[in-house]
Amino acid sequence: MELTRLLLDRIQNMNPRLNAYITVCEELAMQQAVHAESELCIRTRGKSRRDLGPLHGIPISLKDNIYTKDIRTTGGSKILKEFVPLHDAPVVTALKKAGAVILGKTNMHEFAYGVTTDNPHFGPTRNPWDLQRIPGGSSGGSAAALAAGLCYGSVGTDTGGSIRIPASLCGVVGLKPGVGRVNTEDVIPLSRTLDFVGPLARSVEDAAHLFVPISVKGKNERKLFPGRFPSTRGRRPCLGIPKEFFLEVLDPDVEAAFETAVRLLKKRGVRFKDVSLPQISETEEAGNQIAWAEATLYHQQAGWFPEHSAEYGEDVRVRLEMGTKVTAVDYLRALEVREMFIQSFHDVLAHNEVDALVVPTTPIPAPRIGEDSVCIKGASHPTRALLLRLNRPANLAGVPAISVPCGLTKGGLPVGLQFMAAWTDEPLLLEIAAAFERECPLTARPDLDSLS
Repeated sequence: MELTRLLLDRIQNMNPRLNAYITVCEELAMQQAVHAESELCIRTRGKSRRDLGPLHGIPISLKDNIYTKDIRTTGGSKILKEFVPLHDAPVVTALKKAGAVILGKTNMHEFAYGVTTDNPHFGPTRNPWDLQRIPGGSSGGSAAALAAGLCYGSVGTDTGGSIRIPASLCGVVGLKPGVGRVNTEDVIPLSRTLDFVGPLARSVEDAAHLFVPISVKGKNERKLFPGRFPSTRGRRPCLGIPKEFFLEVLDPDVEAAFETAVRLLKKRGVRFKDVSLPQISETEEAGNQIAWAEATLYHQQAGWFPEHSAEYGEDVRVRLEMGTKVTAVDYLRALEVREMFIQSFHDVLAHNEVDALVVPTTPIPAPRIGEDSVCIKGASHPTRALLLRLNRPANLAGVPAISVPCGLTKGGLPVGLQFMAAWTDEPLLLEIAAAFERECPLTARPDLDSLS
């Protein structure tokens, strides 16, 4: 109970500057905390102590596109600013069964259709490491709240990197599960083919504790977190580094952090292999075509677009208009590319005996709010495209991917390292990420004096 009260006080004190939460459920959170404390305490009159596991009594947040009974779920939009669901999404039901305390709903990019969380209706969320910079998106409020110590875990969504991008820019951990591993029902969709629901946390172990109750378990799934670096089939893990695409456009500080991470892992006996990913150059366009078409279809079916076009932020409205121009042939071709990429991704892992790929999470650290383009080695690049660039392939392939902090830039901004593995290999992915985290912990924390 005291823990929940402490975080609610921190939210009241810091959120006005950070803007990480859209809705704070103070009364409900305290009720849940009191109930959890009563269950965890030893009772008299023949009743025994009840411990639901690692999440019991732990205060967490939820991205504001996840249905919550009797709590407004805005999707970060003006259209749904007063929408209050009559039931919880399955992922929320699972978290409540695990005893989690829901602190509130976090700010996000409108309808999850962007990567900045510069929200025109609820205001921009600010990065705790530098209040003039974005936290990433679309789950930016979740990552910012974690980095500022305003929750102990969060659940977000990821269509093209929307869990991993803010995790990277805010110096926290973000896991995008593989296809079918977490129920996406009653989560306001962006692109049904590419949407995923997953945890954000301040450590890999905390992310695993959030993932376990919301996930669908695979057969003979390995246990998490052995005492040493994981071995696979009697050998040390082998990580693949793609030859193409992923390392071609990187900020020098991100490139240096990635190279340092690889050297550190090599010293710990991890093997590396250069691999080639067929169709990787086609994933950006295919992902765009699928997302544009599916997002526009959903908003049309909901009766919001184009009927309520004036109520959208400009960037989201423009993308919905782009969705009307995707032809059936373009969409079907994009689905074909997706199927070929899924097959080739798993073939590459199997043929090269590679357990996971390792790449930077984002090519750049957190840009400034409103910074539409970024210069890398003398060339200008659109900020949105850069942030999506290294993340969308995992969505297109439907495979699990995790971002873990791997240091700071010279300017003191977090950098993320991303691991991607095969379907249902989340346990191995979490073990590898946890092992790296133990070897290279992010001990620095943002200066929060400016928030109070």
